[in-house]
Amino acid sequence: SVHRFGQMARQRVELARAAVAGLIGARDREVVFTSGGTESNNLALWGVLGRTVIRSLSEGGQGAAGGMPRGVLITTKIEHSAIREPAEALADAGVQVVYVSVDRNGWVDPEGLAAALQEHAGPGRVTLVSIQWANNETGVIQSVDALARACRDYRGRLPGASVTLHVDATQAVGKLPVDVRAVLVDLMTFSAHKFHGPKGVGGLYVRSGLRLQALLRGGPQERERRGGTENTAGIIGMGVAAELAQRFLADTGRLAELAALRDRFERQIVEALPGTQVNSKAGPGSRGVEPPRLWNTSNLGFPKVEAEGIIVGLSERGVCASAGAACSSGSLEPSPVLLAMGTPEPVAHGSVRFSLSRYTTAQEIDRAVPIVIEVVQRLRKTLPVSA
Repeated sequence: SVHRFGQMARQRVELARAAVAGLIGARDREVVFTSGGTESNNLALWGVLGRTVIRSLSEGGQGAAGGMPRGVLITTKIEHSAIREPAEALADAGVQVVYVSVDRNGWVDPEGLAAALQEHAGPGRVTLVSIQWANNETGVIQSVDALARACRDYRGRLPGASVTLHVDATQAVGKLPVDVRAVLVDLMTFSAHKFHGPKGVGGLYVRSGLRLQALLRGGPQERERRGGTENTAGIIGMGVAAELAQRFLADTGRLAELAALRDRFERQIVEALPGTQVNSKAGPGSRGVEPPRLWNTSNLGFPKVEAEGIIVGLSERGVCASAGAACSSGSLEPSPVLLAMGTPEPVAHGSVRFSLSRYTTAQEIDRAVPIVIEVVQRLRKTLPVSA
């Protein structure tokens, strides 16, 4: 509103926008506030490819020359469900969805992306590449620089080719340094609660000059890219969290300490429970090297036991964990992310994700380790699952 109180609120929102932009290396005007990572991902995918769906429908579903659809989405099967499910909906609407394979570590080969672009992108097609920065279940960090370079190289060889790169950085922002200018992405998703901000608010970085069709219509908010009254309190809280996250990321010593805590947690459990595997370590079908991981994530596979039983047993002892993504932890199915990585199904069924925060202490790790060991040993004796 134009009255004094409304303008005071507007000023606080814009200060928060500046803080969030500073956290990711963007310009203020390139930050679009949303309700969270899921909305941001949908806005990115439908905002780029939605118009190709409308065009295809208006032309009787014929698409581009040769029967190929004008819209092409290149992604992976290890994405969060907030990408997987919109991708399935786009496929149903006539968009060609191409999945780039990953190795046993869950790592995307940039050469594989380059090959997918060469085969499926091209004149007359609107191509969107959507690959997450860091996996929400395993913590594996993708080589975003190399993936962005593959997109740039393709555009360089074929001037005028429409190739847009979206990165789901929901799990990365606030946990590792992110600079959209350095890696040259076009769209990037992030969410406040992943760096200790409030739930129900997030954002989408939109590179200046990029055409993006609004997903929610009903007002001129966010430069007409996201209609609806802003979540003012949530946005202001996100701005404060962004400032605190920047200070945290500047303390490289603390980041190293937290990574060492995670490694100690894993090492002690693997040594005490034979057969346990870290679901991001090098193995058959991998590059032969261990990929970089976020310091906060540990995904452990316990063969011959069910993840649900482990989680219940841990909860009774005050240790909180999840089977895959927290938002799908009610499912009894093995994680589609782990299965896409080639993890054997008995291991995937018994895989549990443990998360640290920047406030986790060595004392908490020392308390959790024997509880995890005791719960898994008890389940192996009382409720074993045959391979």
